[in-house]
Amino acid sequence: MKRIGILSDTHSSLHKGIYKFLKECDEIWHIGDIGNIEIIKLLSEISPIVAVYGNIDGGEIKNIYKEWEVFHCENVKVLMTHIGGYPKRYDRKAEKRIRIYTPQLFISGHSHILKVMYDDKYNCLHINPGASGKTGFHKKVTAIRLTIDNKDMKDLEVFEAPRSGSDYYDFSF
Repeated sequence: MKRIGILSDTHSSLHKGIYKFLKECDEIWHIGDIGNIEIIKLLSEISPIVAVYGNIDGGEIKNIYKEWEVFHCENVKVLMTHIGGYPKRYDRKAEKRIRIYTPQLFISGHSHILKVMYDDKYNCLHINPGASGKTGFHKKVTAIRLTIDNKDMKDLEVFEAPRSGSDYYDFSF
C-alpha cells in the first residue's frame, strides 16, 4: 500500500499548505511545469519524486525528467504527462499512448483545473491535480492525495486553498 501525493503546475512556487498536505505521502508525483529544480529539492525532503517535465520547464529539468512516464505503482499501471487533456478530449499524443499502454491511471496537468474522472472507453481513472503554485489564472491552489493498495485506488483527498496571499515557498528568482 502506498500513499501518493499528486501535484502539477508549481511554476517555481509551492503553497505551504500543500507541502504540509504531502508530508504523509510515500511518493510524490509532479505532473510538470515544475519551473525550478528547487521545487523538486523541497519536495524530495518529504518523499521520493516521480515527475515529468511541462511546457515551461527548461533544460535543467528536461535533462532529469521525461515528457512521459509509464510505470507500475503496486498493481496499477500509471501513465503520466503534462499535456494530456481528459476523457473525450484527450490530446492526440495522449490518446495514442493510452491505447498502447492501457493504464489504469492516467494523470496530466497543464489546464490548472482540478479534474478526477473515470474514462469508461479506456477503463482508466483520469486525474488532473490542478495547479499548486501561484502563477496562472486559477483562483485556488490544489493537490491530491491517493492511496494505491494492490489494484485499488482509494481514499482520494483534495487539498484546496485560495491562490492569493504570500503563503508560498517561492523560487522564481
